[in-house]
Amino acid sequence: MPESPVAVERIEAPVEPESLDLVQDRLESWLADHDGVSVTDRTRFEMALVEIVANVVEHAFALDADVRGRLLTVELRLTRELLEARLSDNGLPAALDLGAVTMPDEDATSGRGLALAVAAVDELTYDRVDGCNHWRLVCRRAAG
Repeated sequence: MPESPVAVERIEAPVEPESLDLVQDRLESWLADHDGVSVTDRTRFEMALVEIVANVVEHAFALDADVRGRLLTVELRLTRELLEARLSDNGLPAALDLGAVTMPDEDATSGRGLALAVAAVDELTYDRVDGCNHWRLVCRRAAG
Protein backbone atom coordinates (compact mmCIF):
# COMPACT_ATOMS: atom_id res chain seq x y z
CA MET A 1 0.00 0.00 0.00
CA PRO A 2 1.43 3.43 -0.96
CA GLU A 3 2.41 5.71 1.87
CA SER A 4 0.06 8.64 2.57
CA PRO A 5 1.50 12.01 1.62
CA VAL A 6 2.55 14.47 4.29
CA ALA A 7 2.02 17.31 1.83
CA VAL A 8 0.75 17.81 -1.71
CA GLU A 9 1.08 20.84 -3.97
CA ARG A 10 -0.49 21.27 -7.42
CA ILE A 11 0.71 23.78 -9.98
CA GLU A 12 -1.00 24.51 -13.31
CA ALA A 13 0.55 26.86 -15.81
CA PRO A 14 0.67 27.53 -19.52
CA VAL A 15 3.71 26.06 -21.23
CA GLU A 16 5.86 29.16 -21.59
CA PRO A 17 9.32 30.21 -20.38
CA GLU A 18 7.91 32.11 -17.38
CA SER A 19 6.40 28.87 -16.10
CA LEU A 20 9.87 27.58 -15.26
CA ASP A 21 10.33 30.37 -12.70
CA LEU A 22 6.81 29.82 -11.38
CA VAL A 23 7.40 26.10 -10.79
CA GLN A 24 10.79 26.73 -9.20
CA ASP A 25 9.43 29.46 -6.90
CA ARG A 26 6.45 27.34 -5.83
CA LEU A 27 8.71 24.33 -5.21
CA GLU A 28 11.08 26.38 -3.04
CA SER A 29 8.18 27.83 -1.06
CA TRP A 30 6.56 24.42 -0.62
CA LEU A 31 9.80 22.82 0.54
CA ALA A 32 10.44 25.73 2.93
CA ASP A 33 7.23 24.73 4.72
CA HIS A 34 8.69 21.25 5.32
CA ASP A 35 12.03 21.69 7.06
CA GLY A 36 12.56 17.95 7.60
CA VAL A 37 13.77 17.53 4.01
CA SER A 38 17.57 17.47 3.77
CA VAL A 39 19.47 19.98 1.69
CA THR A 40 20.83 17.13 -0.44
CA ASP A 41 17.35 15.77 -1.19
CA ARG A 42 16.01 19.26 -1.92
CA THR A 43 18.89 20.01 -4.26
CA ARG A 44 18.69 16.85 -6.34
CA PHE A 45 14.88 16.93 -6.51
CA GLU A 46 14.81 20.58 -7.54
CA MET A 47 17.53 20.09 -10.14
CA ALA A 48 15.70 17.20 -11.78
CA LEU A 49 12.30 18.92 -11.70
CA VAL A 50 13.64 22.16 -13.15
CA GLU A 51 15.45 20.28 -15.94
CA ILE A 52 12.30 18.37 -16.91
CA VAL A 53 10.11 21.50 -16.84
CA ALA A 54 12.73 23.31 -18.95
CA ASN A 55 12.64 20.47 -21.48
CA VAL A 56 8.84 20.56 -21.62
CA VAL A 57 8.91 24.31 -22.23
CA GLU A 58 11.71 24.13 -24.79
CA HIS A 59 10.35 21.25 -26.81
CA ALA A 60 6.74 22.42 -26.72
CA PHE A 61 7.95 25.58 -28.45
CA ALA A 62 10.30 23.75 -30.79
CA LEU A 63 7.69 21.21 -31.90
CA ASP A 64 4.48 23.22 -31.85
CA ALA A 65 4.16 26.83 -32.93
CA ASP A 66 0.76 27.29 -31.24
CA VAL A 67 1.57 27.30 -27.52
CA ARG A 68 -1.61 29.11 -26.43
CA GLY A 69 -3.33 25.84 -25.73
CA ARG A 70 -0.42 24.07 -24.02
CA LEU A 71 -0.88 23.39 -20.32
CA LEU A 72 1.58 22.03 -17.78
CA THR A 73 0.43 20.43 -14.55
CA VAL A 74 2.88 19.60 -11.77
CA GLU A 75 1.82 17.66 -8.71
CA LEU A 76 4.34 17.51 -5.88
CA ARG A 77 4.09 14.92 -3.10
CA LEU A 78 6.10 14.59 0.06
CA THR A 79 6.01 11.50 2.27
CA ARG A 80 8.30 10.35 5.05
CA GLU A 81 10.10 8.21 2.46
CA LEU A 82 10.20 10.28 -0.73
CA LEU A 83 9.74 13.41 -2.76
CA GLU A 84 7.72 12.84 -5.92
CA ALA A 85 6.69 15.00 -8.86
CA ARG A 86 4.16 14.04 -11.50
CA LEU A 87 4.11 16.28 -14.53
CA SER A 88 1.75 16.22 -17.47
CA ASP A 89 1.44 18.37 -20.55
CA ASN A 90 -0.64 18.21 -23.69
CA GLY A 91 2.22 18.88 -26.07
CA LEU A 92 3.51 16.65 -28.80
CA PRO A 93 5.13 13.34 -27.80
CA ALA A 94 8.71 13.35 -26.61
CA ALA A 95 10.89 11.09 -28.75
CA LEU A 96 13.29 9.68 -26.19
CA ASP A 97 14.55 6.58 -24.48
CA LEU A 98 15.42 7.37 -20.87
CA GLY A 99 17.49 4.19 -20.66
CA ALA A 100 19.79 5.50 -23.37
CA VAL A 101 20.33 8.99 -21.92
CA THR A 102 24.00 9.79 -21.33
CA MET A 103 25.97 12.93 -20.61
CA PRO A 104 27.09 14.56 -23.87
CA ASP A 105 30.70 15.42 -24.67
CA GLU A 106 32.18 18.41 -22.89
CA ASP A 107 32.07 20.39 -26.16
CA ALA A 108 28.32 19.87 -26.61
CA THR A 109 26.19 23.00 -26.30
CA SER A 110 23.05 21.18 -25.17
CA GLY A 111 21.76 17.81 -24.01
CA ARG A 112 22.92 17.85 -20.40
CA GLY A 113 19.57 18.61 -18.74
CA LEU A 114 17.94 15.22 -19.16
CA ALA A 115 21.16 13.42 -18.22
CA LEU A 116 21.42 15.53 -15.06
CA ALA A 117 17.78 14.79 -14.19
CA VAL A 118 18.30 11.04 -14.65
CA ALA A 119 21.40 11.14 -12.45
CA ALA A 120 19.80 13.30 -9.74
CA VAL A 121 16.75 11.21 -8.84
CA ASP A 122 16.12 7.59 -8.00
CA GLU A 123 13.40 7.14 -10.61
CA LEU A 124 12.49 9.07 -13.74
CA THR A 125 9.80 7.77 -16.07
CA TYR A 126 8.05 9.09 -19.15
CA ASP A 127 4.83 7.84 -20.73
CA ARG A 128 2.49 9.10 -23.41
CA VAL A 129 -1.15 8.40 -22.49
CA ASP A 130 -4.34 9.76 -24.07
CA GLY A 131 -2.57 12.54 -25.94
CA CYS A 132 -0.59 13.76 -22.94
CA ASN A 133 3.01 13.44 -21.81
CA HIS A 134 3.45 12.14 -18.28
CA TRP A 135 6.66 12.38 -16.28
CA ARG A 136 7.29 10.95 -12.82
CA LEU A 137 10.32 11.85 -10.71
CA VAL A 138 11.05 10.11 -7.42
CA CYS A 139 13.73 11.08 -4.93
CA ARG A 140 13.98 8.70 -1.99
CA ARG A 141 14.72 10.75 1.10
CA ALA A 142 17.93 10.16 3.02
CA ALA A 143 17.46 8.58 6.41
CA GLY A 144 17.73 10.84 9.45
